[in-house]
Amino acid sequence: MKDRAARIRTGTLPKARQVSEDPRIHASLAHLRSLEGPARGLSFLPRQPAQSVLNGRHASRLRGRGLNFEELRDYLPGDDVRAIDWKVTARTGAPHVRVMTEERDRPALLVVDQRMSMFFGTRHNMKSVTAAEAAAMTAFRILDQGDRVGGIVFGDEVLAEIRPQRSRAALNRFLTALADAGALLHAEAPNLTPIGLTQVLRSVARIARRNHLIVVLSDFDGIDAETERVVAALARHNDLILVPVSDPSAGELPPGLRLIVTDGALQAEIDTGAAGARQGLAEMSRGRIREVLDWQRRFGVAILPLSTGEETLPQMRRVLGLGPR
Repeated sequence: MKDRAARIRTGTLPKARQVSEDPRIHASLAHLRSLEGPARGLSFLPRQPAQSVLNGRHASRLRGRGLNFEELRDYLPGDDVRAIDWKVTARTGAPHVRVMTEERDRPALLVVDQRMSMFFGTRHNMKSVTAAEAAAMTAFRILDQGDRVGGIVFGDEVLAEIRPQRSRAALNRFLTALADAGALLHAEAPNLTPIGLTQVLRSVARIARRNHLIVVLSDFDGIDAETERVVAALARHNDLILVPVSDPSAGELPPGLRLIVTDGALQAEIDTGAAGARQGLAEMSRGRIREVLDWQRRFGVAILPLSTGEETLPQMRRVLGLGPR
């Protein structure tokens, strides 16, 4: 596992089998690079349209870049009175203002789930593809805005870590890691104990201690109480956007299917025609999404939900409060 993880970090992980050329099943590097143009117009800066989920009412608006103190000087006509330092003014007897400058950038870390639970889709895309496309477009826009961008891409047994940088080379390494991790997903993949989301988020906390933009794209499979604690800690010192990726079939499983499900060690067959089976599966998926959505209220995170039921770009424009293109 360590050897494979090391190789994917450098983008040299060999593809064990021929992957589908259909971009709805596997997002190739060429496909991800082609999203730079369509991504223009998206924005992850603090100033957001009124309809944007990032301009929400429950502390979900972005803090944005921080401010650095530059100097303390005499008040001049035209200065913003809100910048007056009243303590210094009282001490000196003359009005003074604090001059603040915006930090040059806000590092961004994109965390993308490419585990086998993401290799599922009944409509337009696999969940893994929707997450990869959204991550690629987000990375292009953040770099174009002048901020540093990096990411963590993780699968069942691989993890690629790209530290935030303001460079096309870092962006290309991130896109390559996305394509390589997605290429490992196929129906005949071995049953493995997947990397837990909580473990990955701990790695995020190690990199993004404060003042980062963190975007997590996942189906949030396997979350627990510890996941909540890590999410709460990240949200206290960073701008945190959670992107739950779901499939419309979560609530629409047809009867008569015989599904094989596994936890990586044991497997069982579920007949969706059996009484209560479909309802139980749907409730399990909806319950996980409901829990993630509740984190907005509890921890002040922003939620940007995506579905495999339609193309990724129109969804992102809609939830960001932008008109159709």
